[in-house]
Amino acid sequence: MRPELERLRYLEQHLLGQLPASAPTWAVQVLLDPELAADAAAQRQLYQGLRLAGRRQLRQELKAIHQQLYGRRRRGWVHATLARLHALLPGRWSSH
Repeated sequence: MRPELERLRYLEQHLLGQLPASAPTWAVQVLLDPELAADAAAQRQLYQGLRLAGRRQLRQELKAIHQQLYGRRRRGWVHATLARLHALLPGRWSSH
């Protein structure tokens, strides 16, 4: 594998917690290699952005499911009763 891909794989494994035994080694490498520190920070931001986008999408999907299950919000009993009266007596209560 190319060295760039190996580096990215190592970086991802560390950020995802798959290399717990190498934490001291990681800290030394980050101190000695400013590019690795910058890459790690960029990758962390990318993961945070992906998590946030996933949460937003999940909220939208849940909202759509809720809308399908429950439809519009129920109006109060006064509004519902008045709407029924307006339906029964259409010509009497016009708002002029």
